[in-house]
Amino acid sequence: MKLPIHYPSTHYTIRKKVREKYAKLQSNKCYHCGGDLDSKPVGEIGMDDINQKLFPYGFFRWPIHLHHDHDSGMTIGAVHNLCNAILWQYHGE
Repeated sequence: MKLPIHYPSTHYTIRKKVREKYAKLQSNKCYHCGGDLDSKPVGEIGMDDINQKLFPYGFFRWPIHLHHDHDSGMTIGAVHNLCNAILWQYHGE
């Protein structure tokens, strides 16, 4: 599978495989914080920093997300759900 992919036009089953491939390529480290994807984010990132009302229902259900550029739709890497929320809420990513 060639990366990146166009996130909005890709079925969720393919997105899962892409997320797993990014995790492997990233040595299981979060693209944003650099922490282990099987653990909590590194640093001060926590739910207190997040306005949960900004995010769709179920957003925090999955611990690892596929980060993508909202303008081009192309994937960037695998991130913790909280890191993805920080990127979205504070950086518009």
